[in-house]
Amino acid sequence: MKLSGLDASDVQVQEEEKVYSGFLKLFKYTITHKLFNGGKSNPLIREATVRPPSVGVILFDPILDQVVLVEQFRMGPFLSKEDPWLLEVVAGISEPGESLEEVARREVHEETGCTINTLIPVSDFYVTPGASNEKLKLFCSIVDASKAGGIFGVADEGEDIKVHVISFQEAYDMVKDGRIANAPAVIALQWLKLHHHELSQHEK
Repeated sequence: MKLSGLDASDVQVQEEEKVYSGFLKLFKYTITHKLFNGGKSNPLIREATVRPPSVGVILFDPILDQVVLVEQFRMGPFLSKEDPWLLEVVAGISEPGESLEEVARREVHEETGCTINTLIPVSDFYVTPGASNEKLKLFCSIVDASKAGGIFGVADEGEDIKVHVISFQEAYDMVKDGRIANAPAVIALQWLKLHHHELSQHEK
């Protein structure tokens, strides 16, 4: 049940302008919206990147009790003068006509070389709702981590991805001490902590 009673119909877009189109598409909007007190806001200018739906996949081997994570360069932490090589779950953006499950399987193969079967839904969430419409669907998949590892990525897309296989406990400790600090990986590993016992009974 929606607590405030407000929804998308209470927003009016007065103007929309495409500011930039490249790796990201940036739009500028002039909007008004209803207020909680029943009034109406003054015109507001908001910029936002517009992106297709995306997916993330945490890969878990219940027999070895290991997770498969990927490491790659990210511009955001670099701009914040922090380590820009992040440990992440597999992730990617959908192409036109692809289901999110198809995206998940494609990205897992491209980024890790692993093959997955069942996709277990974990969560759906907006990545940065104040600045983008991107919504990410997070999955978990059972894999055989014994053969995982190496360097992957699509060269034409500038991807340089290193695959890491680490124990679940070490990965969870990295969340607790801040070494893993990106939302999809944090959410995935916290979810895996909650469901660790039942997934550990899962037979590959």
